[in-house]
Amino acid sequence: MRRFLVVMGVVVLVGILFASPATAQLKGAIFTTVADGSEVNFNIYGDKNDVYLDGGPGPGAPQGAAGLPDGTYVFMVTDPPGKTLLSTDNAACRRFTVAAGIITGVVPAGGCEHKTGSDIDHGATTVQLMPFNDTPNNGGEYKVWVTQVGNYLCSGNLNTVDCGPGKHGFVPRYSKTDNFKVRVSAVREIDTRFFDGNGNAIDGLTITWTDTNGASNNKHSYYNESLVVIHEAHVEAPENGTHYITIADQPGCTVGNVYLNGNLLPSTGGQTVAVKVLPSYKNITLRVDVNCN
Repeated sequence: MRRFLVVMGVVVLVGILFASPATAQLKGAIFTTVADGSEVNFNIYGDKNDVYLDGGPGPGAPQGAAGLPDGTYVFMVTDPPGKTLLSTDNAACRRFTVAAGIITGVVPAGGCEHKTGSDIDHGATTVQLMPFNDTPNNGGEYKVWVTQVGNYLCSGNLNTVDCGPGKHGFVPRYSKTDNFKVRVSAVREIDTRFFDGNGNAIDGLTITWTDTNGASNNKHSYYNESLVVIHEAHVEAPENGTHYITIADQPGCTVGNVYLNGNLLPSTGGQTVAVKVLPSYKNITLRVDVNCN
């Protein structure tokens, strides 16, 4: 067990939603990485310049996992709640293209387009997130957002930094998000594990994480001992508030009993689990465990 399940007597408040909190219209997934697409321990970066965006099948994704739909996208960096826009350049500078489910390049923007790298795993282009300001979050946590340009509320005027409406022009249900950290040691995570009838962990299974804004991202269970990822689909640096982990039947798992932090939940089968992250949580892993029939 990588982190404590409770913090100094604080009881984790939990609940179950029987309908998704928001329907994510954008398929696929994004994740942060370094320039060559290799994984980063706990999603903690030593410097803001090290953080790159990747799209498509992420860490632990099963073969053939769907990437982002083809098209042109815009991204931004905010604090975890999405209240403070940290990206400092115009939206026109923060565009990239996707084809065949992976990022293929940035959109020319008169020289302000972002620096790129190349993913060593599947040949995708990675996109540097800088420039962005330091986060006001005391834990050194950030959130990156991605949406198709057509769903950006200021798509008719991309020569703006902060669009204003919605979450700075991003509509959560049409967005993918991922959290990351810079130069911090405290780790907060929500980890989901799948087990067969003999108690063996199952890798390559998928959950959908919906953050406190209603934006979502897919995560996959996998094993990487060097990164201390032990057969889990993990959400890094969840912000304070209620997050939702959606578990559905899928090849390799018909969902049976579900546990939250060791407590059996009242419903069996596919469901959406509400996980509350309290401000007092520092080094902690909140666990959703799934028994597959």
